[in-house]
Amino acid sequence: MRTRGAILLANIITGLVLGFTVSNIGFGDYSELNRMFTFQDPRMLFSFAGAVGIIVCAFALLRIRRTPGRIHAGVIPGAVLFGTGWAISGGCPAIPIIQVAGGYLPALVTIVGVAVGIRLCRWANARYFHLDRGSCGL
Repeated sequence: MRTRGAILLANIITGLVLGFTVSNIGFGDYSELNRMFTFQDPRMLFSFAGAVGIIVCAFALLRIRRTPGRIHAGVIPGAVLFGTGWAISGGCPAIPIIQVAGGYLPALVTIVGVAVGIRLCRWANARYFHLDRGSCGL
């Protein structure tokens, strides 16, 4: 039986393991990420590809299926903006949390930027775009 407490505990443990692993392989280091994005060092790219492969296998073993749905108009520009922000700031939204935990305080600027960006996205979507939020929840 799954209880809320057990799920919360599993999420905390998983988050700690993920943070530890991501930090140890270098994903929390801006210079490592910069070398990956500029194709100077393929090690991080291979680590990332390996992680994707592992999660695909885990999803297959656990029989987790994505529910089919359409891709809305915001996915492509959102993906481009996300990737650009990741390349500039040295981290996707989770990495700055790991960077701050590791003592790299400039990552707080990235965290503030993510929070402001989420607010701006919600505002712009409500005012101008009216995109279907789908499963993302914007």
